[in-house]
Parts: sequence; C-alpha cells; structure tokens
Amino acid sequence: MYEHTTTVRVRYAETDRMDVVYYGNYAMYFEIGRVEAIRNLGVSYKDIEDMGFILPVVELNIKYLRPAKYDDLITIKSQIKTLPTDHKIIFDQEVYNEAGKLLTIGQVKLYFMDASMNNKIEMPAHMKEKLSVYFS
Repeated sequence: MYEHTTTVRVRYAETDRMDVVYYGNYAMYFEIGRVEAIRNLGVSYKDIEDMGFILPVVELNIKYLRPAKYDDLITIKSQIKTLPTDHKIIFDQEVYNEAGKLLTIGQVKLYFMDASMNNKIEMPAHMKEKLSVYFS
C-alpha cells in the first residue's frame, strides 16, 4: 500500500458564512492530496501530461463526518491500496483536523487515458515501477 500525507490551511474563500468549509471544496482538497502523493513518487501531473497522458476523475464518493473551519490546518491522507493493473487508479482519501479527528473520507477513481486518442490505457510503465515498490 502506498500512503502520503500533506497539509493545507483552510482559506477564508473556502468557507461559507458559518466559517465551515463549503462541501464542494473537499474535491479540491482530495486533488491536492493526489497531486502531492504522485509528486512524492517522483512524477508530477505535468510530467504525465507532457508524455501525452491524462488522468480524468470518473468517480468521486465523499462522506462528511465533521466540519473543517476557517484557518484550520488540515491533513489530507491519500492511499493507493492496490497496485493498478489496468487503466484505473483508485485513491482512498481522508481529511483530519489538527487534533487528529477524522473529518471526511472519500474515494476517487481516475482513468489513465491517451490524450490524443482519448482512449483508456494502462498506467505508464515508469510510474508503475515507482509505485510497485510499495506493494512487494
């Protein structure tokens, strides 16, 4: 299993009138977590796109447990629990507050696609090689 955590401070613009993070912003937090998890492997989203691949989100599930609030320092945990063997990659993600309380859980499914042909492809070999060491 591969796991990575990153932190983000909740900005005022991400909250509603009650100083609570607007529910739609959790998709953005999950994206921040995924981008940083992939970067931690030594591959950036830009690298992937420059090679002619795209990673569209095809499914997003979120469960809200507790609110994050303005100026909270939140931790986004991103996990890949199974090594992708085909065109899809699944991230299980969790958001915690500074006290370590679980706020939100979610799962995001993305497809590896050839940008020019717009068809599904397997995970690029160099990325799979970097990720596979976590699944020995």
